[in-house]
Amino acid sequence: MIAQPKASHYIDGNWLEDTAGTPLEVVNPATGEAIARLHEATPAVIDAAMDAAKRAQAEWASRKPVERGRILRRAADLILAQGGSLARLETLDTGKPLQETLVADWPSGAEALEYFGGMAATVTGETIPLGGDFAYTLREALGVCVGIGAWNYPSQIACWKSAPALVMGNAMVFKPSELTPLGALKLAEIFTEAGLPAGLFNVVQGRGAVGASLVTDSRVDKVSLTGSVPTGRKVYAAAAEGVRHVTMELGGKSPLIIFDDADLESAVGAAMMANFYSAGQVCSNGTRVFVQKGIRKAFLERLTARAEKIVLGDPLDMETQMGPLISPAQHEKVLGYIAGARAEGATLVTGGGNHGQFVEPTVFADVTDDMTIAREEVFGPVMAVFDFEDEDEVITRANATEFGLAAGVFTADLTRAHRVISALEAGTCWINTYNLTPVEMPFGGVKMSGVGRENGKAALEYYSQIKSVYVGMGPVDAPY
Repeated sequence: MIAQPKASHYIDGNWLEDTAGTPLEVVNPATGEAIARLHEATPAVIDAAMDAAKRAQAEWASRKPVERGRILRRAADLILAQGGSLARLETLDTGKPLQETLVADWPSGAEALEYFGGMAATVTGETIPLGGDFAYTLREALGVCVGIGAWNYPSQIACWKSAPALVMGNAMVFKPSELTPLGALKLAEIFTEAGLPAGLFNVVQGRGAVGASLVTDSRVDKVSLTGSVPTGRKVYAAAAEGVRHVTMELGGKSPLIIFDDADLESAVGAAMMANFYSAGQVCSNGTRVFVQKGIRKAFLERLTARAEKIVLGDPLDMETQMGPLISPAQHEKVLGYIAGARAEGATLVTGGGNHGQFVEPTVFADVTDDMTIAREEVFGPVMAVFDFEDEDEVITRANATEFGLAAGVFTADLTRAHRVISALEAGTCWINTYNLTPVEMPFGGVKMSGVGRENGKAALEYYSQIKSVYVGMGPVDAPY
């Protein structure tokens, strides 16, 4: 148990264990070996977490915003100081290569804490002149927030959700994915070291039933979920019972459109990043790659040459560029999509093989819009390449999906780039790049890909509410 934490849960500023909860074994995806053994949260654990959050939140909200921000910035510094050990923990927990986790996971989380820490004192209300009278607004905390994380970017997601929540004066009870539960516990410990008062960031472990208990608890004011569309539907419905605030970042089947005047090397590189980074387990991935027919042959040739050089192997080896899929179930699911694409007539350009829980970078060409691989989220290193003739056609086809998380366009014609992006039904878009998600930029989707936004100034709106105050400056004119 090389990554065994001090206890399964972190509540009210302390580690907490309750062995009455169902055992939860944490497995290294690369080796299949158990690296920790936790227990799911019992009702008593959930109750303790909610009580702690409810108790701590009011005092926290009454503090000066700059004081709240200062603590988050200290936490960011602690994360950066522990970068190597945190990256190794993330690699053990997720199977992602160390070369990724050193630069993309915890560092992104630290940037969120630093960014929102700096934003704390900038959030103000407004005054509204009304003749002799006037009104003003206050932006206030929501109260107790529940964060439910996903397994692909567990520590980054914990930071992305907790940073705006805490800065705005809320408390949070966070449930990481049962597949990757370790990073959130470390974040809670770092918050305490940074000076965050007890009870403001609590971590409880568990599967779906624990999440359902959190979402329906009467003490909860806001729910933020990163997950699949089916999970999102359930959480949305449960939150609606209590008329709770909700932010959801769900799945995607995003289009990446490459026109024939695009820089070929950049387009190929972006397509690979949009399908093979983190073994393809990224919600915003551009898994529907539309390539204009004029460069189709050259694109596939260059893509194949570069994809076949990707190094699979031990995630702790700095030479490894792609790790395993997160679990045997996900591995089987991805292999099923590969087999299905072959059966439906797609042309396998490269890859398709698997080694243990690793799946080779896989590219299919001659994909049509009605194929399963074109409609459903694979969440693995599988790219579907489509042909297209002209702009109007590709826009129509790109929008023909229930998803709307992301989209990308590659072209040398910037007028066309902005025109096409404007027409695409997606919440997060890129021009001549892909999958860059700086904390300064809002992130989220439309249609079935979610509601609300994470990151950027916009995130603060989803962790706060406006109070309007009318001030009468003269005698009341009553008709009675």
